[in-house]
Amino acid sequence: MNTNVRFQENSDSLIQRVFTDPNSRAFTRWVAMINFWILISCLSLAGETVEPYATVNAKLFDYVEYAAVLFFTLDYLGNLYFAKDRMKYFFSFWGLVDLISIMPTYLTIMNLTALQGTKVFRVLRVVRVLRVLKMARIALQQLENKIENSNPILTNLKIYFIALFSVVMISSTLMYYVEGDLYSAEAITLGQAKLDAQIKATPLPADAPPEAAKFIPVDPISGNPIPEDKRFFTSIPATMWWCMVTLTTTGYGDMFPITFGGRVIAAVTMLMGLVLFGILLNIVGKTIMVLLFGEQLTEDNTAPATRETILRLLVSRQWISERRAYELELMSEDEIKSRTKNI
Repeated sequence: MNTNVRFQENSDSLIQRVFTDPNSRAFTRWVAMINFWILISCLSLAGETVEPYATVNAKLFDYVEYAAVLFFTLDYLGNLYFAKDRMKYFFSFWGLVDLISIMPTYLTIMNLTALQGTKVFRVLRVVRVLRVLKMARIALQQLENKIENSNPILTNLKIYFIALFSVVMISSTLMYYVEGDLYSAEAITLGQAKLDAQIKATPLPADAPPEAAKFIPVDPISGNPIPEDKRFFTSIPATMWWCMVTLTTTGYGDMFPITFGGRVIAAVTMLMGLVLFGILLNIVGKTIMVLLFGEQLTEDNTAPATRETILRLLVSRQWISERRAYELELMSEDEIKSRTKNI
């Protein structure tokens, strides 16, 4: 009976360390597992937009999504259960990120026809990219706990690449769903079917050009048409090329958005590119100062120890007596220097 109780206590302690003790091996392994599934989930989300691979491997993408959401659900429930204030965590930013990132999959499994009719699932899939922010948060927590034992340059590089991956993944996904989704294969097929039904009900004039019978998507905000030669964002991987060019050159390059929503996303992406460039310059500057000029990796921001602190330390280690410490405290700096000059 006692053995079972001890086993239960050890098991509970291990589970608690997984979610509450950043210095434990269990926490580190669980974080590595969550980061792995975040990466796999993002790659799967991007792969689902590439045809014909998306159709051919639809079942594989579903299995990957279900496995990832299982781990994300366990992580969310564990953080919620072991949180000091569960209600505060539930309504916190990171708590909502954890919750929203798993909700689309469960709504899909429930197969709610009302939501499918309004294509809410398609919109909700965008929030899955917020899992990247969870990876950034976990990495920053680990860096804060291990900052004293880590190389600051490597630490800054890790933060930079996590931030770069986050911006590329989020911007590319948003751009694809905001603009690229307007001329996806499904959108073109549905639009053409509606146009054909409209033409059947109201035939075109005899002198109408052939292009009048062909569906052309339009920007829902400005109403401007999107011609075929301006349909760049056909998948998330293709959009990633645009994002990298925009981040590194603060310009559009050979791909550019033409819708209002796409240009808003592009503007924010360019601003983020400036921020990332500033972070990279800071890292490169520190690296050059260390390699060429031999500066320290870390700055010593600790205040100098007072005489009282030094004397207490000497007494605690029994190097001097309390009486001797009292005598030294009454001496001037010149007297102490003269007496310790020959030591």
